[in-house]
Amino acid sequence: MSKNLLPEFSHQQTLFQPESPLPSVTKHIRVGSHRLTTTPVYDSYWLLAYERQEILFKRLAGARAPWTQDPILRRHKFTNAYRAADRVSQFLIKEVIYQSGLSSSIPEVFFRILLFKLFNKIDTWQLLTHTLGPITLASYCFEQYDNVLQAALTAGEQIYSAAYMMPPGSTFFGYARKHQNHLRLLEKMIAENLPQRIADSTSMADVFALLRNYPTVGDFLAYQYTTDINYSELTNFSEQEFVVAGPGAKDGIRKCFQETAGLSDADLIRVVMDRQEQEFEVRNLPFRTLWGRPLQLIDCQNLFCEVSKYARVRHPEIVGCSARTRIKQLFKPAFGDQLSYFFPPKWGLDTTQ
Repeated sequence: MSKNLLPEFSHQQTLFQPESPLPSVTKHIRVGSHRLTTTPVYDSYWLLAYERQEILFKRLAGARAPWTQDPILRRHKFTNAYRAADRVSQFLIKEVIYQSGLSSSIPEVFFRILLFKLFNKIDTWQLLTHTLGPITLASYCFEQYDNVLQAALTAGEQIYSAAYMMPPGSTFFGYARKHQNHLRLLEKMIAENLPQRIADSTSMADVFALLRNYPTVGDFLAYQYTTDINYSELTNFSEQEFVVAGPGAKDGIRKCFQETAGLSDADLIRVVMDRQEQEFEVRNLPFRTLWGRPLQLIDCQNLFCEVSKYARVRHPEIVGCSARTRIKQLFKPAFGDQLSYFFPPKWGLDTTQ
């Protein structure tokens, strides 16, 4: 990528001023009878996807930092282009779903996935396993889990990830502590045979609808949980089948498109997924897929969320549907010098290539 596409960065400034704007390759997109109008953020969407994927492969090859010349990506934290390659998703896949020695029965796998995702924090899972031993539905006890989590809170520890806004659930379950309500939520799901009903579902949309019916589980969480469950053997749906735009993605979509011709957010995410090859090509960005797996709907949805953040600094003049103007999280490498990846075996990816 040419360095002259990148603005100079000053540590004395919250926002930098680009010498010249990124060139906008596409102003209009034809989708059937619909004519979409894009903004420069749409070009940054593809640049961000390319650069973030290049960072992954450079780190995987053991290259030393910095892995990009983009000052925004060097300074701030962004997720991977592929959701399944992110640190938390990798832990879920390797240590929670496919960990050897743990039961692969439908209720047990579901229990582990939802327990992990309710907190979405590796440290919390490790705290529970260190204190209580292997996490299993068969050995689950509300009082034991509650005591461990209460002790962590008393010690000033954070047991929830900041990535998701988790409703407290006190209205439905009556407990003062959020984690107590969420444990009861998981118990309710198990008692109502939700794991088997999910396994019997015929589409991602059906799984989403089942999860959406539960208290505290809104559209965003239901779609995230549906995707996480689909990493396992409980379901086997294509990630090109179904998508729900979260709040961050909706903001990114508003920044990328001036005119959407009445298409829904889900439609626009699908448009982007379907056009990915030609959009990278027209920008001369040799995007490297995930060992042959193109960007899926969940990945394109996430990238809209990430470009919403990226645009706060790169395109501060373009406003979406939120009032946020800064990127709060700074980049701090969470892995060692050498990375390794493990993806759902059913995807058939050869990561040795």
